[in-house]
Amino acid sequence: MRQHHGFTLVEVLVALLIMAVMAAMGWQGVSGMARARDIGSAASERTLRLSAVVGQWESDIAAIYDNPVVPGIAFDGAALRLVRRNGDGVQVVVWALREGRWQRWPGPVVQRSQALRDSWMQSQQLQGQEPTQLQVLDGVAAWQVYYWRGQGWSNAQSSGDTVAVTEPAALPPPPPASGASAPAGGASSPATGTAGADSGAAAPGGGASAAAGGASAPATRLRSLLPTGVRLQIDLPEGRIVRDVMLTPAA
Repeated sequence: MRQHHGFTLVEVLVALLIMAVMAAMGWQGVSGMARARDIGSAASERTLRLSAVVGQWESDIAAIYDNPVVPGIAFDGAALRLVRRNGDGVQVVVWALREGRWQRWPGPVVQRSQALRDSWMQSQQLQGQEPTQLQVLDGVAAWQVYYWRGQGWSNAQSSGDTVAVTEPAALPPPPPASGASAPAGGASSPATGTAGADSGAAAPGGGASAAAGGASAPATRLRSLLPTGVRLQIDLPEGRIVRDVMLTPAA
């Protein structure tokens, strides 16, 4: 009689075990490749984001507007405020570090001195939760800003960046319209400091009033000078990044 030979139960179990081990090894390889792909994609996205953020920072610094109303740039250790040119106006921009998040707040574009003062005051009251507050980068451990003054870099919070300047305490009143008639009766006008045609020598009191009504006497105050350059030093999980920007301010 012909005998039929087959696999024993032990041989089948051994074969299944070997196949399971090979499948597990293959799955680990595929999983490792997927993780490497995800890590590489996240690193690439973070690099692109970091490049865009640093580019925006350099653009803000390069467009600083030096003005007599508010400081062109000011750093207090936690936030950096600056005034930059933007189209037909200027705007206050704030870069701040809050709980590891680097944020940027762009203020409204303004064209008047009072509006610029109001925007600057608003920038000093930010809490970090405003709708216009942009979270530009996560995982920032620390940052520091340095100014280039003279022949070297110095801490942006150090003194020695102010100078005494003389500016009018108030704007002079506008000149009278051409052909305007003199006040009734030809009397002198102490509000404008001009005398009528029929008036005689101005009285001492009238002269004082005229001086008060004209341009105010110049006042001397301290004004911050812009540095020649600004250095950003920021600590990230990938390492420390340093960027230097030279200023070309336009008053």
